[in-house]
Amino acid sequence: MSDGIIVINAGSSSIKFSLYLKNGHKDPDLVCKGLMEGIGVAPEFSAKAPDGTPLANERWGAEATHETLFGHLMDWIKGQLGGARLLGAGHRVVHGGQTYRVPTVVDAHVLADLEKLTPLAPLHAPHNISPMKTLARLYPGLKQVACFDTAFHTTNDPISCLYAIPRWLLDEGVRRYGFHGLSYEYISRRLKEIDPALAKGKVVVCHLGSGASMCAIDNGRSVTTTLGFSTLEGLPMGTRTGILDSGIILYLLQEKKMSAKEIETLLFKQSGLLGLSGLSNDMRVLMGSDDPHAKEAVDFFIYRICRELGSLSAALGGIDGVVFTAGIGERSQAVRARVLERSSWLGFAVDPAANTALEGRISPPGAKAAYVIPTDEELMIAIHTLHTLEPVPA
Repeated sequence: MSDGIIVINAGSSSIKFSLYLKNGHKDPDLVCKGLMEGIGVAPEFSAKAPDGTPLANERWGAEATHETLFGHLMDWIKGQLGGARLLGAGHRVVHGGQTYRVPTVVDAHVLADLEKLTPLAPLHAPHNISPMKTLARLYPGLKQVACFDTAFHTTNDPISCLYAIPRWLLDEGVRRYGFHGLSYEYISRRLKEIDPALAKGKVVVCHLGSGASMCAIDNGRSVTTTLGFSTLEGLPMGTRTGILDSGIILYLLQEKKMSAKEIETLLFKQSGLLGLSGLSNDMRVLMGSDDPHAKEAVDFFIYRICRELGSLSAALGGIDGVVFTAGIGERSQAVRARVLERSSWLGFAVDPAANTALEGRISPPGAKAAYVIPTDEELMIAIHTLHTLEPVPA
């Protein structure tokens, strides 16, 4: 029987997981995926088969600890494996700093390094590290692999990673890193299968979801991206600001007397589509609303995407195609259509009939290529975990 790989994507109060089985030299097969949410309040565990069939739904009291919940998850996973060996666990890690550029087997030294990087991603890093420590305690023999969201962007030109700040800050690691790298890596890989010629060209991928960014890719390599030092830069997101004049931070500190924690909450949780609309961070709600502020939030989102598309095209020295992915990118026909129509000066157009599809080319003949490609960060982590633990001979 094939070996299993569990993929873990941990947040502050939830743990997403997926279970895969090796499939020879092919990509691993998805067995199930699930979610443990409400941790610390009212934990709930649910899981589904690839076709959506429910496999589990359980609840616990608030007193349930992380270790108790992880122990239950791992026992349940073993039951799904039916006696097969669990080869390892792959983790999504938001920040690898300048050191970690490839998926890496986790040990005490790596954990210590990742903890030192926590100041670079204080809202994400602790939650990425915690399940690694828990699994190491509960299952010390289980191999774990850290897969970094920053790694795909380590091919960026060093000049594009700078900020015009004093050198001592740059030396401390205050620079542009970029994120959503596992998604961009998956899309680049998938594009090679769908359109090999385009995959060798200059492409901008639009990862549009609650967290949103765009990436300029040349022959499968990241050239630059809209996210920088943190997950705040670039496009407006569900609740995050996107690009912001740093003078606004000084204004909040000096004139509004806000604390660092209050500003953090404003920037990460009260801004973006939610802040601008005053209504919701959900694009579906905004699209269906008659509220003028909702319309303005949507218009601003489209404007910023189109502006960044021009900027990234300049960084690439031209553009051959665009790909839409993630929640909004995959599901909002209206957003895709408006972006392509507004970007006609770059040679883009939309085929209304094709644009109704969930995957595939959505641009007409004669226009530059535009695709919808669903992303799969979990599969990318599973592939990295498998190849890291069992390298393919050169």
